[in-house]
Amino acid sequence: MIKSAAHRIRQQPPRFQARLWRRPVAVAAASFLIVLTLAALLAPQIAPYDPLAQNLRATLQGPSVEHALGTDHLGRDVLSRVLYGASASLAAAIQAVLIAVVIGVPLGLAAGYFGGWFDRVVSWLIDVLYAIPLLLLAMGLLAVIGAGLANAMLAVGIALSKNFAQLTRAVVLAEREELYVHGAQAVGATVPRILFRHLLPNVAPALIVQIFLTFGNIILIESALSFLGLGVQVGQPSWGTMLAESRVYVRVQPFLPIPPGMAITLSVLAFNLLGDTLRDTFAAGPSVSVGRRRPKPTITASSVPIAPTPSLLEVNGLQVQFMTDDGQRFTVLDDITFDIQPGETFGLVGESGSGKTMTSLAIMGMVPSPGVISSGSICFAERELITMTPHQLQTVRGREIGMVFQESVTALNPVMKIGRQVAAPMRTHLGLSQNAAYERAAELLALVGIPAPRQILDSYPHQLSGGMAQRVAIARAISCQPRLLIADESTSALDVTIQSQILELLMMLREQFDMAMLLISHDLGVIARMCDRTAVMYAGQIVEIAETPDLFAAPRHPYTADLLATRPRTDIGHSAMRVIQGRVPPLHDQPTGCRYHPRCALAEDVCRQAPIALEALDDGRRASRCVRIGALIAAAQPELPSLQPDPQDSATEVLEPKGPRR
Repeated sequence: MIKSAAHRIRQQPPRFQARLWRRPVAVAAASFLIVLTLAALLAPQIAPYDPLAQNLRATLQGPSVEHALGTDHLGRDVLSRVLYGASASLAAAIQAVLIAVVIGVPLGLAAGYFGGWFDRVVSWLIDVLYAIPLLLLAMGLLAVIGAGLANAMLAVGIALSKNFAQLTRAVVLAEREELYVHGAQAVGATVPRILFRHLLPNVAPALIVQIFLTFGNIILIESALSFLGLGVQVGQPSWGTMLAESRVYVRVQPFLPIPPGMAITLSVLAFNLLGDTLRDTFAAGPSVSVGRRRPKPTITASSVPIAPTPSLLEVNGLQVQFMTDDGQRFTVLDDITFDIQPGETFGLVGESGSGKTMTSLAIMGMVPSPGVISSGSICFAERELITMTPHQLQTVRGREIGMVFQESVTALNPVMKIGRQVAAPMRTHLGLSQNAAYERAAELLALVGIPAPRQILDSYPHQLSGGMAQRVAIARAISCQPRLLIADESTSALDVTIQSQILELLMMLREQFDMAMLLISHDLGVIARMCDRTAVMYAGQIVEIAETPDLFAAPRHPYTADLLATRPRTDIGHSAMRVIQGRVPPLHDQPTGCRYHPRCALAEDVCRQAPIALEALDDGRRASRCVRIGALIAAAQPELPSLQPDPQDSATEVLEPKGPRR
C-alpha cells in the first residue's frame, strides 16, 4: 500500500505547478517571458539586419515589408535593435539580480539567525540604503566606479541587495524558532548547513517572488540609466538609448518610440504579474513550514549527593534567565540539580510550563534568545558543556546526545526528503559517504518499525502519519548511537495505541544501544512504566527526586502527592476527579519562599519566608524541596492511588511501574 501510494505521488503533478498553471495571468506572463528570452538568445540568428548597420537613404521610415518596425534616424532597422536590446536588458537584469542575491541573502540569513549586534548592524545598513532613492544611489556609485553597463548593474545590484537582505532576515527570524531548526541543531548540524540546507529552502518561495519583481524593476532602471547615457555605450542597441534617440525625431516619426517603449512596458508588466501570481499561489498553497552568545556562567556545585557513582550527565545549580527589552531578568529555571547514570532512564514530570523542555534545551546548548544560562554546571561524560564553543557543542549534539522533539512532523524539515534528514548526522559525525549513509538510514528506518523504508527515504514529512514521523525522528536521533537520548514529550501527540508502540520502541532501543535516556512527560503512566528514577518539576524548580517506585508509593513533596492524586482511578467508583487548585505562577510573579505554597494545603509561615533548598533524604537516595515532609507523611491518605495493575484499566500496561535497572 505504501509503495502504491508513493507511486501515485510520483505520478501526480506537483500541487504548486497545478495551482500556478490554472491562473491565466501566470500562463500569459510566463509565455511572453519565454518568447522574450528566446528572442534575446537567438537575436543574432533571427534579426533581419545588423543592429549597427546604417542606411542614410532609408532614415525615419515607418513599418514596411523590408523593415517591420521601421528605421531610426541613421537608417538602422528598429526590429533588429529591439531584439538585440532585449539581450542587453536581460543580461543586465541577470547580472544585477545575481549581485543583489549574492550580497543580500547571506547577510539576511546570518542577521536573522544569529541576531544580536550583527543583526543590528545589518538592519542599520538596510535603513541607510532605504533612505537614499535607488536611482540616486546607483548614479552616485557610478560616479565613483565609472559609467558603463557592467558598472551600472554592479551599482544597481548593490543598491537592491537591501531588499533581499531585509526579506531573508524577516523570514529567518520567523523560521529559526521552528522545531525543524532545533532538530537540525540537536543532531549537530553545522551553522552553514543549517543556514543553506534547512533555512534557505524555506526562504526560497519568498525569494523567488522577489527575484521576479526585481527583474522588472532592474529592466526599468537599466532603461532609465541608458536613457541618461549611463548604461550601454553610445550606439549599442538598448531600449533606453532607443527611447533617448527617438525623442529628438518624434515629431518627424511618431512611431519611433513605440517599439522600445512597448518592449519595456510589456517586459516589466510580465515580470511583475508573474511575481504577483507566484506570491498568490504560494500563499494559497499548504504551508510548509541561535540567539545571543551566552555569557560564561558561574560554575556552582550542589550540596545534594543524589548518586555517588560516576554519572553520565550531571546538572548542578542550573539557572536560565530571559532578559526583556527594558533590562529586566526573569528566571525560568532555578537551581536545577540532577544526574543520569549510564544506561538509566531518568524521568522529568510536571505540569505544562514547569520548565521541562527548557531544561532539555539547556542541556543541548539550545536555549532560545534572549535566554541565557546565568549560572550552574552541565557536565556530560566529565566534560563541561556550558563552557564549550559552538563548534565543540556541534560535535556532541547528534553524536553523543540525541534528541526527539514532541511535534515530530514540525521537527522535520518540510522541504527536505526523509533520506537526507536521517543521513545528515551520519555524514557529519561519522564521515560516511552519501551512499553508505543512505544505506544505513534505510536500516535505521527498518529498525524503528517503518515498512518499505526505501520508499520512505524518498518521501517528504507531510506524506507521513504522526506515528511514522515520530519513528523517523527517533531513527535520526539514534543514527550515530548516542550515549544519551532526550525524549521530550515524544508520545503526547499520538493516540494510545501508537503511544504504546513508541514506548516499546524506545525501551528496545535503550537496551540494544545501551544508552541512557532523559524522558520528559506530563503523563504519570508513561513515567511509571519507563523510568528508573524521576524528578518532579514545578515553576522552574525540581521539587523532588526519587526512584520511581518510591516516588509513587511515598511522595516527599506536597506537589508530587497532589499530582499523583489527580490520576484517574477505577477502584473507587464514580467519584469526582481531583484537581490541583490554582495555577502555576507566572515568571514575573513568583511567590517568595516555596513556590508551591499558594496551592499547598500544608503550607505554613516558614514556607513563605525564604527559598527552600533541595535537600538529600534517605542517605542521598532521594531529595526534596520541602520543610514540611513530616506533616506530609502524617497527612498521607490511605486512598493515595495504588500502583498495582487494575484489571479493569485498559491502560494497565502503560501505568505499571518498573523497578530500577541494575
